[in-house]
Amino acid sequence: MHDTWPLLERIPFPAIRRGRLDTLQINVGYRCNQSCVHCHVGASPHRTEEMSAEVADTVLSFLERRRGAMLDITGGAPELNANFRRMVVSARDMGMRVMDRCNLTVLEIEGQEDLAEFLAAQQVEIVASMPCYLEDNVDRQRGKGVFDGSIRGLQRLNALGYGRDGTGLTLNLVYNPQGPSLPPPQEALEADYKRVLGERYGIVFNRLYTLANMPIQRFGSTLISKDQFETYLDTLRHAHLDANLNGVMCRSLISVDWQGFVFDCDFNQMLDLPLRRGMQARVRLADLLDADLEGNPVRVAGHCYGCTAGQGSSCGGALKEAAE
Repeated sequence: MHDTWPLLERIPFPAIRRGRLDTLQINVGYRCNQSCVHCHVGASPHRTEEMSAEVADTVLSFLERRRGAMLDITGGAPELNANFRRMVVSARDMGMRVMDRCNLTVLEIEGQEDLAEFLAAQQVEIVASMPCYLEDNVDRQRGKGVFDGSIRGLQRLNALGYGRDGTGLTLNLVYNPQGPSLPPPQEALEADYKRVLGERYGIVFNRLYTLANMPIQRFGSTLISKDQFETYLDTLRHAHLDANLNGVMCRSLISVDWQGFVFDCDFNQMLDLPLRRGMQARVRLADLLDADLEGNPVRVAGHCYGCTAGQGSSCGGALKEAAE
């Protein structure tokens, strides 16, 4: 796989400093039951990296001290980690909001038959990957049969109350472009998703998040192979808006990898750009249990234009429309 960092590090990006921390995002490992073309993590069924019980305990200790922080759990398929359910239950017992970034098809694999019911019982917010409402596009990006499995997963979640008014069970979907282009306007695309998925499959959900593809890991390597890397970076840079800098997720989120090391965001984690604090080359979450990171500089480079181009992009979808 091509390394995109030598191309990204030479591209300047405006300086950013951290604000108040409100989200602890943890990547519990890169093992996944899928292997998607656009995956910035490079996750697959063959990856073995996995968060240990010791690091999971540190996560819970951090949350105990930061009762206002939301726990955002990602992977890989985060539900495959042996500590996933324990962390969810403990965080919910603390009164924390918990978000699970779910690929939907994991609901059907062996050993996860009761996963949907577990998530509903714990009132976990689900952010589900659904890069298109058309079967061919989804299967091309994520693998044959993934669309049908995703539809079954959404219908099962709907049957439990997810995405329905008055249940308190939040179900948001995530769209990624098929290739090196910016996402379309989030609000209009959300309306299309709700219409098509509702009419054809009876599916309902709360919000659609549109995310730009990051020129790193598997997607970035594919761009290099197709000689599209520089063109895509130019697209991102020319669409940059300074107004989006105030809303980027790295100002209010820290990302923790499976080993317990801390990064400014999930994308920096995949580029192995650790959060900088004082003279420490690498910071562990255990070092930050009582620390205040507000004002700390964020590590930036060319990939950061993926979050500030056009309507903006973050783990919570478009920045512009979120602000409005």
